[in-house]
Order: sequence, then C-alpha cells, then structure tokens
Amino acid sequence: MLAKLAKVFTTPLDFITRYFKAIVLLLIVLFVLVGKEGTQGPTPNLAKVYLYGPIFESETLRAQVQQVLANPSIKGVLLLIDSPGGSISASVELNDTIAELRKKMPVVAYVQGVMASGSYYAGMAADAIYTNRGALVGSIGVIFSGVDIQALMDKVGIKSQGLAKGAYKEVGTFTRAWTDKEKQYLDRLLDQEYKMFVGDVAKARKLDPTHAPDFAEGKIFNAKEALDLHLIDHIGTYNQAIKALQTLSHVKTPIWLQKDRLDRLMDKLLQSSTQVLGRYLGAWLH
Repeated sequence: MLAKLAKVFTTPLDFITRYFKAIVLLLIVLFVLVGKEGTQGPTPNLAKVYLYGPIFESETLRAQVQQVLANPSIKGVLLLIDSPGGSISASVELNDTIAELRKKMPVVAYVQGVMASGSYYAGMAADAIYTNRGALVGSIGVIFSGVDIQALMDKVGIKSQGLAKGAYKEVGTFTRAWTDKEKQYLDRLLDQEYKMFVGDVAKARKLDPTHAPDFAEGKIFNAKEALDLHLIDHIGTYNQAIKALQTLSHVKTPIWLQKDRLDRLMDKLLQSSTQVLGRYLGAWLH
C-alpha cells in the first residue's frame, strides 16, 4: 500500500525530471529550426484575421489587424468568424476596427460556424459575407440578465448590506428582486442599445429598419434564411470566399501572412508538450 501511495508522488516527479530536459531541448531545436526558415520568404499578399469564441474584449482582433497593417504588401483580408457574440461595447469596437481596415483593403468575412449577435455586429462591416451551408446567423438583439438569490440567502441566513447613492446605483443587483422602477430604467436602456444595433445593421446591409421584426428581434437564421433576408451575401465554401477576396484585391496567387516566429514557435512547443504529456498520462492511468 505504501509503495503504491509513494508511486503517486514519485511518478510525476519522475516525469518532470525525465521530460523537462527533453522539453527544453525541444524548445532549443524548434528555435533553431524556425531560425533556419530565414526572414526572406515569399512576400505575403493576403492575411487571415480570426474572430472566434465569445467576445469580451477587442484587443485580440485589433492586434491581428495591426499586424496586417504593419505589412504594406498585404492587399486583402479574410475574416474568419465562429462566435456567439458577447459584450456590445467590445462588438462595436470590433465593427469600427474592421470598418477602418476595410477603408485600406478589401475584407471578406467567411462564417465557419456561428455569426451571431456581437460577431454579426463586427462581421457586417466586411465588404462581403460568405457562410457555409450549415452556418447560423443573426441574433440581432440585446440582453441584460441576472439572478435573484434572495430566497437562497434567506435559507442560509445571509443578509446583504451596503450603502449606495443614486436611485439606480444598485440596478441589476442579484441580492433581491428588481423593482418596477429599475426594470423600466433597464428597459429604456436596452431599447436604446437595440435601436442602435438595428440601425447599424440596416445601414451596413442596406435594409429597411422598419422591417426589423423580420431580420432582428434576436432571431437566429440558417444560411438560406439569412441569404433571403440579405444578412449575408453568399452561401459558399471556404475556397469560394478566398476566390472572392482574390477578385476584390486583384491577387492571382495567394501568399498568406504567417504568424511571427515566436508565435509559431510557441504553438509548436505547446502542441508537442501536450502530446508528450497526453501519452504519459494515458500510459500511467492505464
């Protein structure tokens, strides 16, 4: 029994001592290999920018755009989207960033999975929107949600306390039910945000804002429905989106901008380390 218990602690230590040197060696080898790639590769003429996952901030995409703009040879961008949306303020910033990029070069959006809510807000700034046949598009709406844990607090004997100045300072609190006055205030706020969203969509996609009940109100559409509503421009493949970008940017042979050397090195290191650790854990657990 003691031997088995000892093994629980000694085996991980054995892994560290055996594989740590190997990982460090791998890092050195990868650095050398990446260094041998040289800096005089083919000059890129197109770039890919990724909008994946929930939207909580805009810096990640902005950094990608800055990398594109730092390469004067780039003539067009393929914006790859698979995101359920997120923060409205961050989504507005993404929209502004893509709109500014579009002034300098063509941008074609390709929806790989979901282009909903905030990601639609961002992606609609592109010159053209392509989606695959199975994509979901829309969810043009805004939401403000929360929970009311007052009953739970009463059960466990917890009472909240605090001081606030301003009638609406505690609006959205989760320690009690919202008052009618607070709900009316939030409803007005959401109505303003929703009208801004719908207005921007109508302007970008040349739609009649009075038809918002058809294309907005938080509805999710499949690719065919989105095309019929003019929320997208084409249902097509990844390669067709690239062809469209080539046409707009007048690029005959795409040469894609690659990640910088450090990013590629870290990607390779992370992938290799994960594989090694996975094999080790799999063997030990079995």
